[in-house]
Parts: sequence; structure tokens; C-alpha cells
Amino acid sequence: MKKIKYFFEFLIISSLFIIYKFLGLKISSHISGKLFETFGPIFRSKNLIKTNIQRAIPKINTSKIKIITKDMWNNYGRTLSEYMFLKGFRNDQFRSNINITGKEILQKIKLEKTPVIFVSGHFSNFELMAMEIEKSGVNLSAIYRPLNNIFLNILMERIRKKYICKNQIKKGTSGVRELLRLYKKGYSIALMIDQRVSQGIKSKFFNQEAFTTTIPAQFIKKFNCKVVPISIKRHNGVNFNIKVEKPIEFSKNSSTEKITRELNIWLEKIILKNPGEWIWSHDRWK
Repeated sequence: MKKIKYFFEFLIISSLFIIYKFLGLKISSHISGKLFETFGPIFRSKNLIKTNIQRAIPKINTSKIKIITKDMWNNYGRTLSEYMFLKGFRNDQFRSNINITGKEILQKIKLEKTPVIFVSGHFSNFELMAMEIEKSGVNLSAIYRPLNNIFLNILMERIRKKYICKNQIKKGTSGVRELLRLYKKGYSIALMIDQRVSQGIKSKFFNQEAFTTTIPAQFIKKFNCKVVPISIKRHNGVNFNIKVEKPIEFSKNSSTEKITRELNIWLEKIILKNPGEWIWSHDRWK
């Protein structure tokens, strides 16, 4: 039964992609954002989203929760439509749509040829961050979680490998081994650290325990590598500001718990600056 459901989802999204391509970046992003504002709440629990927002912002009122939820769905829809234009972003057709703060940091990483760990979360159109890192000339590998929809996952994997980052590594034990192999060959790692994991530790995230990846801590303790935070913010529809921050140098002697918690604190700050562009529909504290 699930396969039938997934197949129909695949047909719907594939059809939307064709329409989006025809309409162009600006119009399709706007329309898709409005579609998701309307129909997104049908497919995801309103209570989960509301509860997650209240966990992070305890004193928030109902009207602000509604605004954040609406903005989240709008960004969700826009990001989906923008997959059809990743080729244009990759080939600089939409170069003027992206502003990068911290280009000199990427250039230094490229010239020094010493791999780092880029950490981020699912903000705005998060796919553009790894794309811009790789475009800058930094050798990169990115870890990802396959979609539950097997039909859609095939399509999305193809798009990601072709336009975002060639080295897409599936999460899990075998994925960590592959990351390790590539890291030793000089490849930096792009890692989303904001979602629940099965192989990690409980660390405070917005003052509540949440299972969190320890991959950054593992690499820091083994290789004494630097961690480079990177974030993205959408503005005026289809324009983006990417911020590459100065590398964080943790001590190899720092505990896994300390490193993980400090990275969660960084995430919290970025999310609170622009809460409408984070994915609150994820069951982070399950």
C-alpha cells in the first residue's frame, strides 16, 4: 500500500516539476510557496509543528506560531520548486541571486587543502550551501538521509549528485566509513546536524534532550580538524544570503558532549534569527 502511495506522490511531484520548469524560477517559487501554505498542513501534524515551536520559544503567542508555520510551509514549497533550477544556480545563470559572506574563508580552505567539517541545518534552500562550497573549488563530500519515498529518492539523488555535490554519502555506519575514507583523501565534509539520529547522543537542544549526531566530535577528536559553520537566509523570494563563518577550533581533549552541545547552541541562535525558514515539521525531540 505504501508503494502505491509513494508512486502517486512521485507522479504528482514530477508533474509539478515539469510545470515549474515551464513557469521559470521566480513565478514557480512564488506559486509553490502558496500551494504549500494551503495544502502542507493537510499532510503534516499541526500539533507537532506547534509543539516544536513552543519547545524552542516557550513564551510565544498563538499569532506568532501561525506566522512561523505559514512561513515554514512557504519556504518548503519554494525550495521544492527550486530543485528544477539547480542547474541554473550551478551554472551561474542565477549568480546575482546569491550573495556569499565569507568567500575568503572558502578560498583559504581551498588553498590550504586541509579538510574541514562544514556544519549547518535545514534553513531556507539548504541545498545551495553545499553547491556553493563545491563551486568554490573545495573538495567536498556530503552526507544525506534517503527519502522514504523510493521513487522520489531516485530522482532527488540524481539531481543532488549532478548539481549539488558529486560525493553524496548515505547516512549510517557505512556512510561514516566512506566519509572517513574521503576525509583522508582531502575531502571536506558537509553535514546537517539539526535532525534526530539513531546513532548519536542525547544533547540539549533548546533546553531539552534530543538525539544528536556526534560525527563532528568524532572527527575533531581523531583528526583535530576545524569546524566551519555555514547558514543561508532567503530574501525577496528567490534571493539568498549565505554566510560562511570563521572556523571553530575545538581541542581534541574536549568531550564529545561539550562539542555537540556547543554546536547545538550555534544552531539555536541561527534558527531563532529566522524561525520561519527552519523545518519545524521534523520530530526533533522524539
